[in-house]
Amino acid sequence: MRGTRTPVTAPATGRFEAVSPMKETLSLGRIAGVRVGLNWSVLFIIALVAFTLAEGRFPDAHPGHPAWAYWASALSASVVFLASLLAHELAHAVVARRNGVQVDGITLWMLGGVARLHNEAPTPAAELRIAGVGPLTSAVAGGAFLGLAVWLDALHASGLVVEAVAWLAAINIVLAVFNALPAAPLDGGRLLRAFLWHRTGDRMRATHGAAAAGRALGWFMIVTGFGAMVLTGDLTGLWPALIGWFLVTTATAEERQTQLRGVLDETPVGRVMTPDPITVPGTMTLAAFLSEGPFGRYRHSAFPVLAPDGAAAGLVTVRLIEHSPLRARSTTTIGEVMRPLPEVVTAAPDDLVVDLLPRLQTSRDRRALVLDGGRVVGIVTLADITRALSWLTTTTRHQA
Repeated sequence: MRGTRTPVTAPATGRFEAVSPMKETLSLGRIAGVRVGLNWSVLFIIALVAFTLAEGRFPDAHPGHPAWAYWASALSASVVFLASLLAHELAHAVVARRNGVQVDGITLWMLGGVARLHNEAPTPAAELRIAGVGPLTSAVAGGAFLGLAVWLDALHASGLVVEAVAWLAAINIVLAVFNALPAAPLDGGRLLRAFLWHRTGDRMRATHGAAAAGRALGWFMIVTGFGAMVLTGDLTGLWPALIGWFLVTTATAEERQTQLRGVLDETPVGRVMTPDPITVPGTMTLAAFLSEGPFGRYRHSAFPVLAPDGAAAGLVTVRLIEHSPLRARSTTTIGEVMRPLPEVVTAAPDDLVVDLLPRLQTSRDRRALVLDGGRVVGIVTLADITRALSWLTTTTRHQA
């Protein structure tokens, strides 16, 4: 097993958070009861890793093979690498559920994977378990691949196969070490937050400390990455800079989200919703609906849709109506183009805003119907929550 002459930088961060920075483009279904999806940017990292291995590491380590052999090995290694990232995130998800934290799903994207948690860990100990299992899983995978590489080498297996397995061992160990760094939003940042939370008893102060460490590491990587590009002309420094930028922006976003949770803590949805919104019967035709807006009754861009018995049936938006054929609008009903209720974010008046917010941010319509016994009593948008946050923040400062 030879060392590499052309290093492969894998800009992959396995982590978990309340809100994912990337939406899934392709659903892979459910694994262990957790929804798993891919973002289109995954194709970029697969192509980058495969190209670097097929054109760099593998030919350098084992010259003389045909190009197709290098590419077949490289593509196989790239796919297995993604599988190891998925295992990392699934470990987070499984342990999170065992500690009473709901998991909305997992998305693999260009910089790795994200397990989206519906709510935060209830205790520092739970946070420690959820965060620690990720790097541990990657380390175990790295050790397993290393043992497999040694065994295959002892059996005098193909050098390319041994090299691919050895690379998988190295990259998983690197992933484990990198994610264990005590800086948000990495798993190590969660471990740091759990420690500070346990020591101070203040989740907000703990989050601030972990976020500050994340920004410090991020800026260090940005400066050193660009510095390496300027001094050596080597574009591989772009990856540390890109990851650094990701750390800075995500650590700041997580800190703001925690501050938001602190302000909105114990605030019910019923307090911020728009009550008694204008509703639309599902039997109304699109033409009849359009004839009354925007200067008539329907002046908004989204409306709850009611079934004949008055119960909530779904949500219709102007954008959904725009996609309907012009000639068919006189015969097409609202119920035929609406978003069905199972696909709409819903909440009860007594639900907490902090629990609804992550679902709103990742929803297609950025709206939630507030239901009481199946009846529509209100509607909530991100703008409603922003206004409430402004009022609550102002009130808090005034009282202070």
